[in-house]
Amino acid sequence: MWRALLDIRRGDTTSYQNIAKQIKHDKAVRAVGSAVGKNPISLIVPCHRVVNKTGNKVSYGWGAETKLKLLDFEKNV
Repeated sequence: MWRALLDIRRGDTTSYQNIAKQIKHDKAVRAVGSAVGKNPISLIVPCHRVVNKTGNKVSYGWGAETKLKLLDFEKNV
């Protein structure tokens, strides 16, 4: 699963559901979310680029404001 996170381009986002499909475990959306949430090296393995299927970008271990700032920074670099 970490490989799937590393494949998300800077400035892009994807959903937990898309990650689950990519790793061929379509029904493991919650497990993907849980694993992403436990990522201890989130700036190296970019879990901030994963959002829920409705595009909600506020869930993040370091806080919603940090996630939004990281995404904004990446889009503008």
